[in-house]
Amino acid sequence: MCCVVQARPVADALDLVTDNRGELLAMNDTASKPFARSLNDRMIAGVMGGIAHRYGWSPTLLRVIFVIVSIASAAFPGILVYLILWLLMPNEQD
Repeated sequence: MCCVVQARPVADALDLVTDNRGELLAMNDTASKPFARSLNDRMIAGVMGGIAHRYGWSPTLLRVIFVIVSIASAAFPGILVYLILWLLMPNEQD
């Protein structure tokens, strides 16, 4: 049995983005996505939907994890963090 393996350039393998002079611009796709509250995927203010969209995570799973962590920390810090993010994160552009 024989196996053929094609080598990909290192920049492609690591999802590196370079400009026309070969200088490194970003490590991956998340740097190009804005850090903003989601307009389409919101339960309260779109904070968790926006964070999940930026990093490519499941919004529902992120919400469940956030609620569990908030309850485990007596809920107050989680609510405070959410309110601060609600105030600081801009709305997503259409």
